[in-house]
Amino acid sequence: MLQTYFDTDLLNRPGSRLEIATPALVLDLDALEANIAAMAAWAKRAGIALRPHAKTHKCAAIGHLQMQAGALGLCCAKLEEAEVLAVAGFRFLLTAPVVGARRIDRLMALTERCVEIMVAVDDAANVEALATATEAAGCDLGVLIDVDVGQRRTGVTSVEAALALAKRIARAPRLTLRGVQGYAGHVQHIAGYDDRRRASHESLATLAAVRDRLEAAGHPCPIVTGGGTGSHALDPAAGVLTELQVGSYIVSDVEYDAVDLTGDGSRRFHNALFVQATVVSAQHPGFATIDAGSKSLAMDGPAPVVAYGAPQGTAYECSGDEFGRLTLPKGSKPLPPGSVVGLVVPHCDPTINCFDWYHCVRGDALVDFWPVDARGCSA
Repeated sequence: MLQTYFDTDLLNRPGSRLEIATPALVLDLDALEANIAAMAAWAKRAGIALRPHAKTHKCAAIGHLQMQAGALGLCCAKLEEAEVLAVAGFRFLLTAPVVGARRIDRLMALTERCVEIMVAVDDAANVEALATATEAAGCDLGVLIDVDVGQRRTGVTSVEAALALAKRIARAPRLTLRGVQGYAGHVQHIAGYDDRRRASHESLATLAAVRDRLEAAGHPCPIVTGGGTGSHALDPAAGVLTELQVGSYIVSDVEYDAVDLTGDGSRRFHNALFVQATVVSAQHPGFATIDAGSKSLAMDGPAPVVAYGAPQGTAYECSGDEFGRLTLPKGSKPLPPGSVVGLVVPHCDPTINCFDWYHCVRGDALVDFWPVDARGCSA
C-alpha cells in the first residue's frame, strides 16, 4: 500500500480530527470498541459463538480486537484476504469455495502458515481436487458443506447433494467434515423485525434439515455457521447455529441504520465509520460541492447521511468520481469552501475497500492510522 500523505503532525492534538486531509476514512475508536464489546456481551448471554467476517474491515488491528473480545476466528470471503491477514496469526474460515488448480495450490501453501484454516465446499469436483491436493501436500484441511438457504448464490440445493459430498469427504484421508454453512444474505436487510425473523427462521430450517440428515447418516456436524449482523438477535432462538458470521456491526452504516435490529427500536451498535470530506466549491445557491464522490463512497445502496459539519437535513448526491453535491435545506446559510463534513457510510464493506488507511480518532483528535491490510483482495 502506498500512502502519499500522512497527517502525522496532527496526532493527539485537540481538534485535529477536522484538519485531516480529505477525502478520508475516519474511524471512531470509542464507537468501534463499544460495538465490539456490545456484540461480544450479547453473544455470551445468548450462548452462541462469534466468527466475525473480515471482509467488512479487512484490517488486522480490528481482527485482533475481535479476537480479544472472544471471537473463535475470522471469516474471509476471498483466499487473498486470508493470505494477507495470515501474518497476524488468525484462524480462518473461507466462506466461499476455493476453485481452480492455482488457487488450491495457494490454499495448500496457506495451510502451512495458519494455526487453522477451513473452507466451504458445494461441488463434488472441487472436493475431489481438494482431496488430491491435500494428499500431495501432506496437509489436513477442514471443510464445511455450504448450503443454499435462499440466497441463490453458493451452496448445495438438496439434502441428497449434501450427503453425496459428505460421503466423498469421508473417503479423503486428509479432509475432515467440520460441519455446515448457510448464510442468509437475503435476510439481513429486511427492515421489519418480525418479517426478518420469519425469513431467517425459514432459512435456518433448511440448514437444520441438512445437518440432521448428515448426522443421521453418520457425518457429525459440530459447526453450524451462518447468520449476520441483521439476523444476529433472531438466530439463537431457532437453536440451529453454533456461531454467527457477523460483520457490519463493528461500524454500522446507513443500510443497517434502517433495520430494526433489536425489536424495540433501541440501537445496540452505533455509527463508527465516516467519510470526511471538504467543501471545494460553493458557487451555486442551495448546494455545495465536496471532494468525495464514487471513488470514496459505495454507490450500491442508499445515499450517505451527513453526520456533522452541515445543517440537519442536508442531502448528499454523487456528482462524479471525485465529487459529491450537498443540497442544503431551504433557508440555510451557505457552506463556504474549506468547510469540513462527515458522512455516515452507506454500505461499509465496499466503502472501506476504497481506502488504504483508517484515520483513527477519539473525540475530536486524530490518534492513529490503521492500514486496510486486505484492500482490493479479490482473488
